Amino acid sequence: MSYKVPVGLSNKHLHLSAVDLEKLFGEGYELTPVKDLKQPGQFAAEEKVDIVGPKGTLKGVRVLGPVRPETQVEISKTDARLVGINAPVRESGKLDGTPGIKLVGPAGEVELEKGVIVALRHVHLSPDQAKEAGVKDKQIVSIKFDGERGVVFNNVLVRSGEGHEKEIHLDTDEGNAAGLSNNDIGEIII
Repeated sequence: MSYKVPVGLSNKHLHLSAVDLEKLFGEGYELTPVKDLKQPGQFAAEEKVDIVGPKGTLKGVRVLGPVRPETQVEISKTDARLVGINAPVRESGKLDGTPGIKLVGPAGEVELEKGVIVALRHVHLSPDQAKEAGVKDKQIVSIKFDGERGVVFNNVLVRSGEGHEKEIHLDTDEGNAAGLSNNDIGEIII
């Protein structure tokens, strides 16, 4: 069985807690949506911050909304080397044992004790889409891409549930290695 899914390439970004949002942008501040993302209820915000590590700074990194219970910074391995930290590959929200970093916004700074990850590649599917694909939430699958730089990505986490919509999330390092663009089609291999 073949199940096709479009890819969404994920550039460096961060999700802020309400507390950290206020520290960086001011008391009572709310994010300004500029573009809806494919995952329902999520959006790219107008707001950007600088990520400052021991060896360098990533300037103007986009904030994604809505706010979350805990601040999470998602960068690529290349970005991690540029700022001088060893960010582990992790599932979103699994932040214990991850490095921290400094965030600088227009109204202040936040020194995170943890929260920097390289996102584990994953595929979002609604429950109906997962059933159609023959997979379950938290299952590990492979995704095949054809083309000039055809590749199979192993260790892809299935994230299925309400509020998910069919999309493979890869970071820019992974996408560039395979010569991919947003909305290119991958095939789930079980």
